[in-house]
Amino acid sequence: MPTTALSRWRHRAGALVLAAGVVVALAGCAANASAADGAAGSADGTVTIGAASNGAATETKVRVSEDTKLHDALPADVKSSGKLTIGIGALPAGFPPLAFTGDDQKTLTGSEPDLGRLVAAKLGLRADVQNATWDNLFVGIDGGKYDAGFSNVTVTEQRKEKYDFASYRQDNLALQVLKTSKLTFDGDPSVLAGKTIAVSSGTNQEKILLEWKADLEKDGKTIDVKYYPDGNAVKLALDSGKIDGYFGPNPTIAYANKQSVGSAHPTTTAGTYSGAGSTLQGLIAATTKKDSGLAKPIADAVNELIADGTYAKWLQAYNLSNEAVQTSQVNPEGLPLDNS
Repeated sequence: MPTTALSRWRHRAGALVLAAGVVVALAGCAANASAADGAAGSADGTVTIGAASNGAATETKVRVSEDTKLHDALPADVKSSGKLTIGIGALPAGFPPLAFTGDDQKTLTGSEPDLGRLVAAKLGLRADVQNATWDNLFVGIDGGKYDAGFSNVTVTEQRKEKYDFASYRQDNLALQVLKTSKLTFDGDPSVLAGKTIAVSSGTNQEKILLEWKADLEKDGKTIDVKYYPDGNAVKLALDSGKIDGYFGPNPTIAYANKQSVGSAHPTTTAGTYSGAGSTLQGLIAATTKKDSGLAKPIADAVNELIADGTYAKWLQAYNLSNEAVQTSQVNPEGLPLDNS
């Protein structure tokens, strides 16, 4: 990804930043890959969360009951097709734990396609999950190739002019520390005074961290901000005590924490912070074409999954419980035009 595009990735794809994070692709994604097979979802409503995830998730099977009223409320073309065509913008390499090709070299796995499968089952539809590049995800929604995008898309006011949204997850940044650390973070940057924190250059989290540093310096305090070339270097710096923490995308850190279990230096999340800043909780949402009539049924399906506990199992499987929403909203407040 070009550097100029990378600096805006957090607003483009929600909370995930691939620069200097600890994410590596578990397997390459085949072009236009489709995952409408029984491994992840079946005709009786059974969905396997975390299928072929190679340790990125705790594999969990759930049974989803169709809501016939929601099915009847679907747009006629979707209902007659019998399927929900879900676009994922994870080509070329994927980004665990959100979306990537599984260790069977064919299943498009991750939290995003799995939620799409759960929603499809609730709506009484077969999930047809298709992979694309980020740009082609939106081209596909615009042209009707995809009914909905489940791809870590942040709600912004600019996007709401063209798309309808059904929110399903908080868009959070996180502070990663060693599990032995006593540092906790509740959103108050004063606890970082005197600490050394790593961050990826050219990202939204760098912008936020530097703002905190400037505010603390007014009171004669500071944060020592460090930069490293990649996730491995960040981990080595944490392990050796050169830094106190790493400030990055919550899903990236959740995945790294899971991978560190059983290692000599396991990591954990000291706290989270909205990717939209202090005045707004950023939200990740299913993305549909404007006025397609799909956003409300999808939101209603997510709310039923929340109510019956399936939603909590989905998040827990991917170590993303700290991004839970209480309800799915249609077209919630998004990042303002001057920050999107």
